[in-house]
Amino acid sequence: MVAVYVIWPILSTMWLSLYNWDGMTARTFVGVANYVELLHAPTFYTALKNNVIWLALFMLAPPLGLAFALYLNQAVGGIRLVKSLCFAPFVLSGVVVGLVFSWFYDPTFGLLALVVGHGVPVLGDARYATFGIVLAALWPQTAYCMILYLTGLTALNAEQIEAARMEGARGFTLFWHVVLPQLRPTTFMALVVTVIGALRSFDLISVMTGGGPFESSTVLAYYMYDQAIKYYRLGYSASIAVVLFAIMLVYIVFQLRRMLRNEQ
Repeated sequence: MVAVYVIWPILSTMWLSLYNWDGMTARTFVGVANYVELLHAPTFYTALKNNVIWLALFMLAPPLGLAFALYLNQAVGGIRLVKSLCFAPFVLSGVVVGLVFSWFYDPTFGLLALVVGHGVPVLGDARYATFGIVLAALWPQTAYCMILYLTGLTALNAEQIEAARMEGARGFTLFWHVVLPQLRPTTFMALVVTVIGALRSFDLISVMTGGGPFESSTVLAYYMYDQAIKYYRLGYSASIAVVLFAIMLVYIVFQLRRMLRNEQ
């Protein structure tokens, strides 16, 4: 199954990246020409820069998710209603989230314009578009991390926590030295899915800006889609996919080695 659904698609994409192909005519072998062109394309560096912005800001999702999970893990009145409200972003599709925030940012009748007092063209300004989309994406991503941490909190070793309390550990000391180390596997998963989510960001960009204005909000995943669907450059698109996969692979291997080293 792994060979069919993971290894074979990866190898096929790498092989396709060495060809010039529009999906209809015969393939033409071009070697690494697609990669050379990619490295000389200004849009590639714009997309790469935006991916870095996504990655940096998306790192807010795990700590925010943990904070919400710690709050929701308490037995206080009305917590079920609060949990339902916090779970809502997780079940919404990216298209719905994109439409909601597009309305929120609308400079004419959006909620942001109402609060600020004047129209702010967030999605129409190249300086703000990427940040506006990332803010929208953080909403469901934080909810996802929150669910991961809620699951991790239910698996905590109660005996260790009780022993720490008997030793006088309270508040932040208890959290930092007893709870957080037990959540290390959950934190690893939260970081991995957050990084992957940042690097494969596509749906919100497609709904909210279409990569604009003037390709200022495009990322590698959307650039790959744009080249394949709009311009029928499947080989060039495959080379973008290979670069994106390589970036993800480097990070995942780094995190795996770090986690294994800590466990040893």
